[in-house]
Amino acid sequence: MGELFAEYNILAAFGMTILLTFFAAIGSLVLGTIIAIMRVSPVALFQKAGAFYVNTVRNTPLTLIIIACNIVLIVNLGFSFSEDFARDNIIWSIIGLSVYHAAFVCEALRSGVNTVPQGQAEAARSIGLTFGQSLTGVLLPQAFRGAITPLGNTLIALTKNTTVATAIGVAEVSGLMKEMQDARSDLILPIFLVVAIGFVILTLPVGLLTTYLSNRLAVKR
Repeated sequence: MGELFAEYNILAAFGMTILLTFFAAIGSLVLGTIIAIMRVSPVALFQKAGAFYVNTVRNTPLTLIIIACNIVLIVNLGFSFSEDFARDNIIWSIIGLSVYHAAFVCEALRSGVNTVPQGQAEAARSIGLTFGQSLTGVLLPQAFRGAITPLGNTLIALTKNTTVATAIGVAEVSGLMKEMQDARSDLILPIFLVVAIGFVILTLPVGLLTTYLSNRLAVKR
């Protein structure tokens, strides 16, 4: 394995994976929270728009979304953030990952909202709180606590799904693995072991932290 680390910048590839995961996690959490609010909103139009987004995105392959960000938005429509094509691909990969995983964040939060007893929402309305006030003061805080486990699972899935970004040339670990396999076919097993161990190192702490927080912050009934 030392030979692989000497010949290839494996740490930089995993660094790109971490970068994609970090920013896409923030983007998907923000967008997913907004869509979850739309889905539990009393306004029927917002509910339908949120449901349409979730159903459409969850049934669209992530690879298609990432490639569309490159071919449609950058190449055909010219939506670029800089003159550096590689940097644009990274940014659009983050956006594509965020858009896709926001649907799963939304459903995780909606399931968390459903765990809040109906009586609490009714009590909030009875004391004159608006929908926004009851949402931010009563429903969402408990929804996040109740959705820790599915949110953690979504983060783990996001970490692994960053490999799709290699479809548009982002130099993350999946692309490097293919390059190593093509150049060093005599080291296929060590290559797989390095990548597998790397992803275990990235995802295992998330799983352990999710379990701890889920038990620690569980809403007492």
